[in-house]
Amino acid sequence: MNKKTKIMVECSVLIAVSIILSFIKIYEAPLGGSVTLFSMVSLMIISIRHGLSWGLGSSFIFSIFKLWMGAGNFAYVPTAKGIIVVILLDYLVAYTSIGLAGAFRNLKLSKNEKTNVTVTTTMGVVFACVVRFVSHFVNGAVVWYEITKNGDWNEYVHTVGMWVYSFVYNITYIGPEAVMTIIAVPTIVMLLGILKKNTK
Repeated sequence: MNKKTKIMVECSVLIAVSIILSFIKIYEAPLGGSVTLFSMVSLMIISIRHGLSWGLGSSFIFSIFKLWMGAGNFAYVPTAKGIIVVILLDYLVAYTSIGLAGAFRNLKLSKNEKTNVTVTTTMGVVFACVVRFVSHFVNGAVVWYEITKNGDWNEYVHTVGMWVYSFVYNITYIGPEAVMTIIAVPTIVMLLGILKKNTK
């Protein structure tokens, strides 16, 4: 089995792990979104171990799965333009951005190897989590805010503007999952020596 084939097999397994973990929900927000059991971790490991192209490609496949699972939500979106925005921001961009975790894997910020690995890995994980949050945040403000308000789905939406509402709603589930992931990924990378064995 050649090098590329081995990476493809590894990525396939790790994508499957993320899909399985995405069904294990620690907390589910009332109008969509959930804190899962480390479902972003294995996708980030791909990016850190093999680089952005593999990480983003694998995360894009995961985003297609999430899109397929969430297609029922489109029934609540009244316009074709709104549906396109939801597809892009709530699914394709948001979940593909998980693959950005390896963005800083080749940086040398410290002469101490352990420190460098911990810092660059943490930077990548935080970056990926922030990009994912921003994608959901913008989508929540420009699409879901008015839908939630018109449907009278909760009381809080009537008390604040669209940006505050979207920030508060999305941070309730992305925040805890991001914290879990920021702790888990650098720990796994260090314990398994992933950056020492990565495929460049």
